[in-house]
Amino acid sequence: MAATNYELSSKLVQYLDLHLTLPIMEYLQERGLYNEDDILRAKLALLDKTNMVDFAMDIYKGLNGVDEVPAEMKDRRSQVVARLRQLQADVDPIIKCLQNRHVVEKFRQDKSFNLQFLQEEFQIGAEHVEALYQYARFQFNCGNYSLAAELLQSYRTLCTNSERNISALWGKLAAEILMHEAVNIQEAREDVFKLKEVIDNQTFAPPLVQLQQRTWLLHWSLYVFWNHENGRNDIIDLFLSPAYISAIQINAPHLLRYVAVAVVINKKKQRSVLKELIRAIQQESYEYSDPVTQFLECVFVHYDFDGAQQKLKECEAVLDNDFFLAAYKDEFIENARLFIFETYCRIHQSISIALLAERLGMDQEAAEKWIANLILNAKLNAKIDSKSGTVVMGTQSQSVHEQLVDKAKMLSVRTYVLANTVVGSVKP
Repeated sequence: MAATNYELSSKLVQYLDLHLTLPIMEYLQERGLYNEDDILRAKLALLDKTNMVDFAMDIYKGLNGVDEVPAEMKDRRSQVVARLRQLQADVDPIIKCLQNRHVVEKFRQDKSFNLQFLQEEFQIGAEHVEALYQYARFQFNCGNYSLAAELLQSYRTLCTNSERNISALWGKLAAEILMHEAVNIQEAREDVFKLKEVIDNQTFAPPLVQLQQRTWLLHWSLYVFWNHENGRNDIIDLFLSPAYISAIQINAPHLLRYVAVAVVINKKKQRSVLKELIRAIQQESYEYSDPVTQFLECVFVHYDFDGAQQKLKECEAVLDNDFFLAAYKDEFIENARLFIFETYCRIHQSISIALLAERLGMDQEAAEKWIANLILNAKLNAKIDSKSGTVVMGTQSQSVHEQLVDKAKMLSVRTYVLANTVVGSVKP
């Protein structure tokens, strides 16, 4: 399998802000998956659309082995500096007010009151609020993410335009992600769910607009959830909710990889959502498939344990080359092996401990202890017969409660899909 097989960056970047693609490109460069010069050219092309002119100049010098840059790059830098100074002058009056603790303490939840207060007391008008937004965007494009997040938060306390407010929230989320601090990731997590609430409550928004917004949110949330302590729960809860699994199946089936890894490494939730995940993987297998999703199909659909072990080997390379999942490779492999043996135990009445020991790479005594723990932790209806050297399995059946939960989830998904189909078919 080639190193670049199943590498998802080309799919992911379609739904990301330009700045969010930079960390992925840095990772690919470190991994050496692509030609170094090709990566640098791609970064240069990306930076050309931002205000990070000094960074672009450094890359240009390294790529071309020169100490000077073209005149147009110098002109571009001069334009950025001039624009920055102009924006600073425009925004200075409102910044001074917002930095005054005594002024901010008089703010209320009512944004109209805040605007009137600033107008009457300090002659701060709508043009200053607009300048604050433009200045925040400009700082973000310069790579000053901390300042941009702070400015956008201040802007949101004054902005009465709902669309602009949502735009500022998206920008604030991107800035918090790019600051790479634990406290910012917590704030980013809160902003992800604020955006989810906004998107889901857009009653009169065209279905296609909601679908696109959900797809973007799913992609951006990867940066947050894979860096938050509760992230693996968040991924399962968000990605497998009816509206968002529908967005995945329509727009971004490649995101099934991330749900699959989250489920495999989440021992608390995996049993309650595994069937739903497998169903989605099977439905989308003609559109998207990789060793991670194929591994789950081998284990839970085809019961092909030799195939599962082969796919698990391929998963190691896939996860190593994935910006979001590389840190979870060992945890995934460990839990995936447990999946293999748990499922193997569930479908066989009698299993040779010696055979399992050979597959586990253990001596028979150690394997027997490992299997005993597995039976206990997985709550398998089984017992070890030490005399015959086998594991004897009892009948495994799904409880009435589990059957009811599965049917309710499936009904919820079908209802959501049917509702969207009806809405989409109605002509205005």
